[in-house]
Amino acid sequence: MRGFAMGMLARRFQAAGFRTKVFEYASLAHGADRSAERLGESLRQLSDGGGAVHLVGHSLGGLVALLATVDQSLPGRTICLGSPLLGSEAARRVAKFASWTMGESGDRLIAGLDHWRGPREVGVIAGRLPYGLAQVLGGFGDDNDGTVRVAETQLPGIQDHLVLPASHSGLVFSQDVANASVGFLRTGRFAFGSR
Repeated sequence: MRGFAMGMLARRFQAAGFRTKVFEYASLAHGADRSAERLGESLRQLSDGGGAVHLVGHSLGGLVALLATVDQSLPGRTICLGSPLLGSEAARRVAKFASWTMGESGDRLIAGLDHWRGPREVGVIAGRLPYGLAQVLGGFGDDNDGTVRVAETQLPGIQDHLVLPASHSGLVFSQDVANASVGFLRTGRFAFGSR
């Protein structure tokens, strides 16, 4: 999705007192790792004034956020929304017949990460309304948001994990997701929902 898709979520963070900036990246042309390098540079510029710089990434954006901060001690917390942090079953299935659709990000989507070892507290919100790509790909046998399985979001080493009734795309429009995210950015824990 393009950066404008994060607009409603950004407005909800602003209403809660946060200043926001949407970071756009070209996932097909540049890939997750190169985009993470760009994000890391942007973070260093934003943090020059001191204070925390929080990150909220959706789907691949969560992986990009973690890659950008794994070796940085910049203050702030990170939230991943529907991010296939352990690798994506949907991406593995798509790669069998149309890997070109994932561009330079395909390998990272398939591989994911093995553990969070960075200094930031990371919170993950997964969805459990199974409407999306998975239906076209034959479905998943467990809880999912239609694109990412809940199990794929449970990266060892994260601070907190929450599952909410939202589809993959719906995560960025959900008021419950925004409320839970604000709570995590302020305290390092999600305040409600199922773990």
